[in-house]
Amino acid sequence: MTLPEDACLLRIFIGEGDKAEGRPLYQLLVEKARAQGLAGATVLRGFLGFGGSSRVHTAKILRLSEDLPMVVEIVDTEEKIQKFLPQLDELITEGLVTLEKARVITYRARPPK
Repeated sequence: MTLPEDACLLRIFIGEGDKAEGRPLYQLLVEKARAQGLAGATVLRGFLGFGGSSRVHTAKILRLSEDLPMVVEIVDTEEKIQKFLPQLDELITEGLVTLEKARVITYRARPPK
């Protein structure tokens, strides 16, 4: 798969404890992105953050069970990202979704063995 130089970055901010269809939302988002043929997705786990409720979520030693921030990033063409957005609307009940232009410098896959 190749990506054009002009692409889009979809960034989804959710909580680690968020679920959809009985599963972790971040995992479900990655699986749905893969099933739809998007170029790739990465999940990042934050150790400190807050969102719309202004409640601070932290990974401090005394609060290991807190709902930590998660960010799912997906890069692909604008057309493919736009087709994916309706699925997000169905799955995300709280969080933040952003879309920005991205310039792809390199996109390479390891050759199959």
